[in-house]
Amino acid sequence: MDMIFKGGCACGALRYEIAGKPVFQNHCQCRDCQKASGTGHGSYLSFMGRSDAKITGKATEWSVAADSGNDKAYAFCPTCGSPVYITFSAMPDLIAIAAASLDDADRFRPEALTYSVRGHAWDPIDPDLQHFERMPG
Repeated sequence: MDMIFKGGCACGALRYEIAGKPVFQNHCQCRDCQKASGTGHGSYLSFMGRSDAKITGKATEWSVAADSGNDKAYAFCPTCGSPVYITFSAMPDLIAIAAASLDDADRFRPEALTYSVRGHAWDPIDPDLQHFERMPG
């Protein structure tokens, strides 16, 4: 199986390629992900090797303090506004790619739901997934 993940924003101005296997794939119902996605959760594939990710185009970022107190930066396309990835100050080599930004979104295979404590009844997530009230440690 091809282990290169490719994707980008809706207008194509911001693109990425990441080689390797995701270390974690999840839906997240934290309030930051809800607000960034405009719905009840965000869905992500996380990779180690952020420095090896090939990103073309210029992202705009906004940062927020996570529950841990560490900053996380949401990156989006300044032209179309599509969310593309998240980086974390406490884990500088990790990059989380928005699942919907993948060229082939069917490659996303969620393993867990994080921040289920902040979920909404109108946004049900697969009950067979492992649910964590917060981020697993």
